[in-house]
Amino acid sequence: MKKHSKKKYLSKTKQRFQIGLLVTYIILSIILLVFIFSYKILAFRYLNILVTLLLVFVASFSIRNFYFSKKSKKNTRILLIIFNVLNLIAIFSIYQFVEFANQMNESATTSSYSMSVAVLADSPINEINQLKKVTAPIDIDEENILKFVDEIKIKQNKIIELEKISSYLDAYNSLIAGKTEAIVLNEAFEKIIETEHPDYLSKIKKLYVKKLTKKVKGPKMNKGDSFNIYVSGIDTYGSINEVSRSDVNIILTVNTKTKKVLITTTPRDSYVPIAIGGNNQKDKLTHAGIYGVDASIKTLENLYNIDLNYYVRLNFTSFLKLIDYLGGIDVDNDKAFTAEHNGQYYAAGRIHLNADQALGFVRERYALTDGDRDRGRNQQKVITAIIRKLTSTEALSNFSEIMQGIQDSIQTNMPFVTMMNFVNSQLETGGLYSVESMDLTGVGRMGLPSYAMPNSNLYMMEIDEDRLQTIKDAMKTIMEGR
Repeated sequence: MKKHSKKKYLSKTKQRFQIGLLVTYIILSIILLVFIFSYKILAFRYLNILVTLLLVFVASFSIRNFYFSKKSKKNTRILLIIFNVLNLIAIFSIYQFVEFANQMNESATTSSYSMSVAVLADSPINEINQLKKVTAPIDIDEENILKFVDEIKIKQNKIIELEKISSYLDAYNSLIAGKTEAIVLNEAFEKIIETEHPDYLSKIKKLYVKKLTKKVKGPKMNKGDSFNIYVSGIDTYGSINEVSRSDVNIILTVNTKTKKVLITTTPRDSYVPIAIGGNNQKDKLTHAGIYGVDASIKTLENLYNIDLNYYVRLNFTSFLKLIDYLGGIDVDNDKAFTAEHNGQYYAAGRIHLNADQALGFVRERYALTDGDRDRGRNQQKVITAIIRKLTSTEALSNFSEIMQGIQDSIQTNMPFVTMMNFVNSQLETGGLYSVESMDLTGVGRMGLPSYAMPNSNLYMMEIDEDRLQTIKDAMKTIMEGR
């Protein structure tokens, strides 16, 4: 009697375990399929359909064996355990990938920048309440300065009187000359001061610092097979959200149907009307970045008469990481040179570059015959090499690991589903993209007026209008699939 009860108990336990395995499998399978179809995972060569059929088959097979066959129940339990583990791994991997994409998208919705009130390092003034008047370049940065002053009024219960000056550089010069006791600083503009006063931070102390944010416009979704991506390389190692000059300005014109990519480099010194915060006044292109990524985007859209559908913004940290994750890149170097950045010698011909070597390769301009233009061409070569690596089957199979490795140093407003459409298209058709490179040219000279630095003698490049039109035509050809 006891033996019979024990046997009955074990039988019920096994049955409950079998039901639990089956229910768990069905729940996990449904979650996985929701992920797959919602985010267009494996949406090429009917793989998503095949995965669905496989999951349905395993469920049907298990139900049949549990309830209609006394044999193979053990094997069925093992099968369900294996598939439950596989489902969990797949769900977790997709979840991580989606979260990473969402993080990149979320960081792209806002830009951050720090505003501060500074005095001389040896000034007896130690609190903002001791100040009555502060010098600030209101005409070139009115929105941010007034927002900052309002913040001081609310948080510090202090009304600050503003004294106008032409630029942040002039404000700093006025401070160290003893003509003013305090100035407003915008962190994004401090790099400009640093170009002429590398030690400026040691000569001042900041009494009050406040980080502010501004919204960034969303993407302009492409409707066909072609789109433009703006790649902005910023000159900071800090947070990717921080407003900063854009030292690298590259437009990728992509046609997924013809598998053609045009890489257009616009030199940082190009003398162009700066949109939004630049009030459409002419200045060097890199200064557009200090008004936010929207200003850089709109400036380039106006210049080339195009829509920039998406943007990718990366700093040097991400640049280093990406190349290492790709296992290095190969580029063709036209002329041998030694870079000042890292002392690295770059031989002429086909060379393999790791992350640090690639960084030195794209930053160097002083050792190159054509200066910033040659630097732009080297940037094109590196971007081309990265694209070829990223669109290879090897890289796509390791896509999740690559993306996770650079998540803190890159942002994009390209939606996750759009990314997956591109990946699926590449996996569906295979093959490498045909990549063409062009760069905007012109004549460089000193003495052109700068909106951001009105009293400075800066090197600028007056653009070649014929070359500009040639690039516009090339972009149009790629977009139209010709």
